Amino acid sequence: MNKNRVVLVSIVSNSALIVFKIVAGILMGSVAVISEAIHSSIDLIASVVAYIAIAKADEPADAGHPFGHGKFENISGFFEALLIFFAAGIIVAEAFRRLLHPPAAIVRLDWGIAVMAISTVVNLAVSRTLFHSAKKHGSIAIEADAAHLGADVLTSLGVMAGLLAIRFTHLVFLDPIIAIAVAGLIIRSSIDLTLRSIADLADQKLPDHEIDVIETIIRGHPEITSYHKLRTRKSGPRREIDLHIQVESSTSLRDAHDLCFKVENAVKEAFPGAYVTIHVEPRDEEKK
Repeated sequence: MNKNRVVLVSIVSNSALIVFKIVAGILMGSVAVISEAIHSSIDLIASVVAYIAIAKADEPADAGHPFGHGKFENISGFFEALLIFFAAGIIVAEAFRRLLHPPAAIVRLDWGIAVMAISTVVNLAVSRTLFHSAKKHGSIAIEADAAHLGADVLTSLGVMAGLLAIRFTHLVFLDPIIAIAVAGLIIRSSIDLTLRSIADLADQKLPDHEIDVIETIIRGHPEITSYHKLRTRKSGPRREIDLHIQVESSTSLRDAHDLCFKVENAVKEAFPGAYVTIHVEPRDEEKK
Protein backbone atom coordinates (compact mmCIF):
# COMPACT_ATOMS: atom_id res chain seq x y z
CA MET A 1 0.00 0.00 0.00
CA ASN A 2 1.49 3.37 -1.03
CA LYS A 3 1.83 6.36 1.31
CA ASN A 4 -1.26 8.21 0.14
CA ARG A 5 -3.57 5.21 0.41
CA VAL A 6 -2.45 4.31 3.91
CA VAL A 7 -3.23 7.85 5.09
CA LEU A 8 -6.65 7.64 3.42
CA VAL A 9 -7.35 4.60 5.60
CA SER A 10 -6.59 6.76 8.63
CA ILE A 11 -8.93 9.51 7.38
CA VAL A 12 -11.82 7.08 6.89
CA SER A 13 -11.36 5.33 10.25
CA ASN A 14 -11.10 8.62 12.15
CA SER A 15 -14.24 9.97 10.47
CA ALA A 16 -16.27 6.93 11.52
CA LEU A 17 -14.95 6.93 15.10
CA ILE A 18 -15.71 10.64 15.55
CA VAL A 19 -19.39 10.03 14.78
CA PHE A 20 -19.61 7.10 17.20
CA LYS A 21 -17.83 8.95 20.01
CA ILE A 22 -19.80 12.20 19.69
CA VAL A 23 -23.14 10.41 19.66
CA ALA A 24 -22.20 8.19 22.60
CA GLY A 25 -20.65 11.06 24.59
CA ILE A 26 -23.70 13.33 24.21
CA LEU A 27 -26.20 10.60 25.02
CA MET A 28 -24.16 9.50 28.04
CA GLY A 29 -23.29 13.00 29.27
CA SER A 30 -19.65 11.90 29.56
CA VAL A 31 -16.88 14.46 29.17
CA ALA A 32 -14.33 11.64 28.96
CA VAL A 33 -16.03 10.15 25.90
CA ILE A 34 -16.53 13.60 24.35
CA SER A 35 -12.82 14.32 24.96
CA GLU A 36 -12.06 11.20 22.95
CA ALA A 37 -14.26 12.55 20.14
CA ILE A 38 -12.25 15.79 20.23
CA HIS A 39 -9.05 13.77 20.14
CA SER A 40 -10.27 11.83 17.10
CA SER A 41 -11.30 15.11 15.41
CA ILE A 42 -7.77 16.40 15.80
CA ASP A 43 -6.51 13.08 14.47
CA LEU A 44 -8.72 13.56 11.40
CA ILE A 45 -7.35 17.05 10.77
CA ALA A 46 -3.83 15.68 11.21
CA SER A 47 -4.50 12.88 8.72
CA VAL A 48 -5.77 15.37 6.13
CA VAL A 49 -2.70 17.57 6.69
CA ALA A 50 -0.44 14.52 6.35
CA TYR A 51 -2.16 13.50 3.11
CA ILE A 52 -1.63 16.96 1.60
CA ALA A 53 1.97 17.17 2.86
CA ILE A 54 2.91 13.76 1.46
CA ALA A 55 1.47 14.65 -1.95
CA LYS A 56 3.44 17.92 -1.92
CA ALA A 57 6.65 16.30 -0.68
CA ASP A 58 6.52 13.77 -3.52
CA GLU A 59 6.59 16.51 -6.16
CA PRO A 60 9.89 16.61 -8.10
CA ALA A 61 12.45 19.36 -7.61
CA ASP A 62 11.79 22.59 -9.51
CA ALA A 63 13.40 25.99 -10.03
CA GLY A 64 12.00 27.30 -6.75
CA HIS A 65 12.85 24.14 -4.77
CA PRO A 66 16.02 22.68 -6.33
CA PHE A 67 16.42 20.21 -3.44
CA GLY A 68 12.84 18.98 -3.72
CA HIS A 69 9.85 19.44 -1.41
CA GLY A 70 10.68 16.94 1.34
CA LYS A 71 10.58 19.57 4.10
CA PHE A 72 6.81 19.79 3.68
CA GLU A 73 6.61 16.50 5.60
CA ASN A 74 8.61 17.99 8.46
CA ILE A 75 6.34 21.04 8.53
CA SER A 76 3.34 18.70 8.59
CA GLY A 77 4.77 16.74 11.53
CA PHE A 78 5.35 19.95 13.51
CA PHE A 79 1.84 21.22 12.72
CA GLU A 80 0.31 17.92 13.79
CA ALA A 81 2.18 18.12 17.10
CA LEU A 82 0.70 21.58 17.69
CA LEU A 83 -2.75 20.17 16.99
CA ILE A 84 -2.20 17.57 19.71
CA PHE A 85 -1.39 20.29 22.26
CA PHE A 86 -4.49 22.22 21.17
CA ALA A 87 -6.69 19.16 21.62
CA ALA A 88 -5.24 18.53 25.07
CA GLY A 89 -6.03 22.13 26.09
CA ILE A 90 -9.66 21.79 25.04
CA ILE A 91 -10.02 18.52 26.93
CA VAL A 92 -8.49 19.93 30.13
CA ALA A 93 -10.71 23.05 30.01
CA GLU A 94 -13.87 20.97 29.57
CA ALA A 95 -12.80 18.53 32.28
CA PHE A 96 -12.28 21.30 34.86
CA ARG A 97 -15.64 22.82 33.92
CA ARG A 98 -17.25 19.45 34.57
CA LEU A 99 -15.41 19.11 37.90
CA LEU A 100 -16.90 22.42 39.01
CA HIS A 101 -20.36 21.51 37.73
CA PRO A 102 -20.61 17.72 37.88
CA PRO A 103 -23.63 15.90 36.39
CA ALA A 104 -25.99 13.98 38.63
CA ALA A 105 -25.13 10.76 36.81
CA ILE A 106 -23.59 9.32 33.69
CA VAL A 107 -25.97 7.06 31.80
CA ARG A 108 -25.65 4.38 29.12
CA LEU A 109 -22.20 3.39 30.31
CA ASP A 110 -22.34 0.20 28.25
CA TRP A 111 -22.52 2.30 25.08
CA GLY A 112 -19.38 4.20 26.00
CA ILE A 113 -17.51 1.04 26.95
CA ALA A 114 -18.44 -0.58 23.61
CA VAL A 115 -17.42 2.50 21.59
CA MET A 116 -14.07 2.71 23.39
CA ALA A 117 -13.44 -0.99 22.77
CA ILE A 118 -14.17 -0.59 19.05
CA SER A 119 -11.99 2.53 18.91
CA THR A 120 -9.09 0.68 20.55
CA VAL A 121 -9.20 -2.21 18.09
CA VAL A 122 -9.59 0.00 14.99
CA ASN A 123 -6.89 2.51 15.98
CA LEU A 124 -4.47 -0.25 16.98
CA ALA A 125 -4.82 -1.89 13.56
CA VAL A 126 -4.54 1.38 11.61
CA SER A 127 -1.65 2.76 13.71
CA ARG A 128 0.37 -0.42 13.19
CA THR A 129 -0.22 -0.14 9.44
CA LEU A 130 0.86 3.50 9.51
CA PHE A 131 4.00 2.81 11.56
CA HIS A 132 4.98 0.06 9.13
CA SER A 133 4.49 2.42 6.19
CA ALA A 134 6.38 5.25 7.95
CA LYS A 135 9.36 2.97 8.55
CA LYS A 136 9.27 1.68 4.97
CA HIS A 137 9.12 5.14 3.39
CA GLY A 138 11.00 7.12 6.07
CA SER A 139 8.03 9.49 6.34
CA ILE A 140 7.79 11.78 9.38
CA ALA A 141 4.27 12.84 8.27
CA ILE A 142 2.97 9.27 8.34
CA GLU A 143 4.82 8.62 11.60
CA ALA A 144 3.10 11.67 13.11
CA ASP A 145 -0.27 10.33 12.00
CA ALA A 146 0.60 6.93 13.49
CA ALA A 147 1.62 8.62 16.74
CA HIS A 148 -1.78 10.31 16.92
CA LEU A 149 -3.59 7.00 16.59
CA GLY A 150 -1.16 5.27 18.96
CA ALA A 151 -2.02 7.86 21.60
CA ASP A 152 -5.69 7.30 20.82
CA VAL A 153 -5.27 3.60 21.62
CA LEU A 154 -3.92 4.43 25.08
CA THR A 155 -6.52 7.08 25.80
CA SER A 156 -9.38 4.85 24.62
CA LEU A 157 -8.19 2.11 26.97
CA GLY A 158 -7.96 4.65 29.79
CA VAL A 159 -11.47 5.96 29.18
CA MET A 160 -12.86 2.43 28.95
CA ALA A 161 -11.22 1.51 32.25
CA GLY A 162 -12.64 4.67 33.82
CA LEU A 163 -16.15 3.97 32.57
CA LEU A 164 -15.93 0.49 34.02
CA ALA A 165 -14.85 2.00 37.34
CA ILE A 166 -17.80 4.44 37.27
CA ARG A 167 -20.19 1.61 36.49
CA PHE A 168 -19.17 -0.29 39.61
CA THR A 169 -18.52 2.64 41.98
CA HIS A 170 -21.04 5.24 40.71
CA LEU A 171 -18.43 7.96 41.36
CA VAL A 172 -19.17 10.40 38.50
CA PHE A 173 -16.26 12.71 39.42
CA LEU A 174 -13.98 10.04 37.96
CA ASP A 175 -15.18 11.06 34.47
CA PRO A 176 -13.43 14.48 34.26
CA ILE A 177 -10.40 13.12 36.13
CA ILE A 178 -10.05 10.45 33.44
CA ALA A 179 -10.36 13.17 30.78
CA ILE A 180 -7.47 15.10 32.36
CA ALA A 181 -5.39 11.92 32.43
CA VAL A 182 -6.20 11.45 28.74
CA ALA A 183 -4.94 14.97 28.03
CA GLY A 184 -1.71 14.21 29.87
CA LEU A 185 -1.09 11.14 27.75
CA ILE A 186 -1.80 13.13 24.58
CA ILE A 187 0.70 15.83 25.54
CA ARG A 188 3.36 13.28 26.41
CA SER A 189 3.00 11.55 23.04
CA SER A 190 3.38 14.85 21.18
CA ILE A 191 6.57 16.10 22.85
CA ASP A 192 8.87 13.62 21.07
CA LEU A 193 7.17 14.29 17.73
CA THR A 194 7.61 18.05 18.19
CA LEU A 195 11.31 17.71 18.98
CA ARG A 196 11.93 15.40 16.01
CA SER A 197 10.12 17.70 13.59
CA ILE A 198 12.06 20.73 14.81
CA ALA A 199 15.34 18.79 14.60
CA ASP A 200 14.82 18.02 10.91
CA LEU A 201 13.65 21.56 10.15
CA ALA A 202 16.82 22.85 11.83
CA ASP A 203 18.96 20.50 9.68
CA GLN A 204 20.19 18.35 12.54
CA LYS A 205 22.64 15.67 11.46
CA LEU A 206 21.58 12.09 10.86
CA PRO A 207 21.67 9.71 13.85
CA ASP A 208 25.12 8.40 14.81
CA HIS A 209 24.33 4.83 13.76
CA GLU A 210 23.46 6.05 10.24
CA ILE A 211 26.64 8.12 10.03
CA ASP A 212 28.56 4.98 11.09
CA VAL A 213 27.08 3.17 8.08
CA ILE A 214 28.20 5.97 5.74
CA GLU A 215 31.73 6.00 7.20
CA THR A 216 31.96 2.21 6.91
CA ILE A 217 31.09 2.49 3.22
CA ILE A 218 33.77 5.14 2.71
CA ARG A 219 36.44 3.10 4.50
CA GLY A 220 35.45 0.12 2.36
CA HIS A 221 37.06 1.79 -0.67
CA PRO A 222 40.86 1.68 -0.30
CA GLU A 223 41.29 4.19 -3.14
CA ILE A 224 40.09 6.86 -0.71
CA THR A 225 43.11 7.98 1.30
CA SER A 226 41.08 10.18 3.64
CA TYR A 227 37.80 12.07 3.90
CA HIS A 228 36.47 15.13 5.69
CA LYS A 229 33.62 17.67 5.76
CA LEU A 230 31.02 14.92 6.03
CA ARG A 231 27.70 16.72 6.39
CA THR A 232 24.29 15.12 6.72
CA ARG A 233 20.70 16.16 7.24
CA LYS A 234 17.19 14.92 6.54
CA SER A 235 14.55 16.55 4.38
CA GLY A 236 11.24 14.77 4.87
CA PRO A 237 11.87 11.12 3.99
CA ARG A 238 15.09 11.86 2.11
CA ARG A 239 18.60 11.90 3.58
CA GLU A 240 21.03 14.47 2.17
CA ILE A 241 24.74 13.66 2.43
CA ASP A 242 27.80 15.49 1.15
CA LEU A 243 31.50 14.95 1.81
CA HIS A 244 35.02 15.54 0.55
CA ILE A 245 37.29 12.60 -0.26
CA GLN A 246 40.99 12.54 -1.07
CA VAL A 247 42.66 10.22 -3.59
CA GLU A 248 46.20 9.86 -4.92
CA SER A 249 47.12 12.81 -7.13
CA SER A 250 47.97 10.36 -9.92
CA THR A 251 44.33 9.16 -10.08
CA SER A 252 42.75 9.91 -13.45
CA LEU A 253 39.58 11.93 -13.78
CA ARG A 254 37.78 8.83 -15.09
CA ASP A 255 38.88 6.70 -12.13
CA ALA A 256 37.92 9.45 -9.66
CA HIS A 257 34.50 9.72 -11.29
CA ASP A 258 33.99 5.95 -11.17
CA LEU A 259 35.01 5.90 -7.50
CA CYS A 260 32.46 8.59 -6.63
CA PHE A 261 29.83 6.65 -8.56
CA LYS A 262 30.56 3.48 -6.57
CA VAL A 263 30.48 5.28 -3.21
CA GLU A 264 27.29 7.12 -4.11
CA ASN A 265 25.55 3.91 -5.18
CA ALA A 266 26.64 2.11 -2.01
CA VAL A 267 25.21 4.93 0.16
CA LYS A 268 21.96 4.95 -1.83
CA GLU A 269 21.71 1.18 -1.43
CA ALA A 270 21.94 1.63 2.34
CA PHE A 271 19.60 4.64 2.31
CA PRO A 272 17.26 4.47 -0.70
CA GLY A 273 16.43 7.87 -2.16
CA ALA A 274 19.40 9.60 -0.52
CA TYR A 275 20.88 12.69 -2.16
CA VAL A 276 24.68 12.30 -2.23
CA THR A 277 27.28 14.89 -3.25
CA ILE A 278 30.99 13.98 -3.28
CA HIS A 279 33.86 16.41 -3.84
CA VAL A 280 37.20 14.87 -4.88
CA GLU A 281 40.59 16.30 -3.90
CA PRO A 282 44.16 15.11 -4.62
CA ARG A 283 45.89 13.65 -1.60
CA ASP A 284 48.58 16.33 -1.43
CA GLU A 285 46.08 19.23 -1.40
CA GLU A 286 45.54 20.78 2.02
CA LYS A 287 42.08 20.61 3.50
CA LYS A 288 40.33 23.94 3.37
